[in-house]
Amino acid sequence: MKLLLERNDYRILFLFLFIITIGCKEKLKKEEIKVVETSRVEFLPYYNDESFTANWLTPKSKEEKAFHKIPEFNLTNQLGEKVSHKTFEDKIYITDFFFTSCPGICPKMTKNMFKIQEEFKNDSDVLFLSHSVTPGIDSVAVLNTYAKNNGVIDHKWHLVTGDRNEIYNLARDQYFVENDLGIPKDINDFLHTENFLLIDKEKHIRGIYNGLNRASIAQLITDIKALKKEG
Repeated sequence: MKLLLERNDYRILFLFLFIITIGCKEKLKKEEIKVVETSRVEFLPYYNDESFTANWLTPKSKEEKAFHKIPEFNLTNQLGEKVSHKTFEDKIYITDFFFTSCPGICPKMTKNMFKIQEEFKNDSDVLFLSHSVTPGIDSVAVLNTYAKNNGVIDHKWHLVTGDRNEIYNLARDQYFVENDLGIPKDINDFLHTENFLLIDKEKHIRGIYNGLNRASIAQLITDIKALKKEG
């Protein structure tokens, strides 16, 4: 009888310790979740050079207002309409560089940009801008056909052509999309990049993404939503 009681005591003690352990684990899980939630960045970073080193600025601050912005530009879209920095005034936009006759990465980039367009097609705050890197070939008519074949929504997604020097200078000196380990390039070097960039309403670069990578595209969609919350 005494032995039976002792066994029961051990069982009760083991059950008590088991409940305490489970309770501690659950508490730890809740604390870990809380840490993850509070450790998320409040704002997306800002970028200002080809190294794409993150700069952590507070929106609307003096530092932010003096930070690198995409300058004025004047190009023409698939409808033959003028597209400039004013087209994107108070808008978030996603931009890339492509050409319609590209047999390699461009079709994949266009499909991924289309997916993002579909995600935000009813959101007037979000626009898209794709620059042709062969503007001498990609005329308005060629861009218009390409737009129709790829589900481009006019006035939502602008495929633009224009002066080659302007497009190449924008790409390399303002958007910094072609980072080849510091190797200098000039206007005679062909521009080719799979990068997508996220630009905020103040014309700051807020993210760079691989336009061929599904995880990167998913992150871009998440970041667009986060940027919209900044106001």
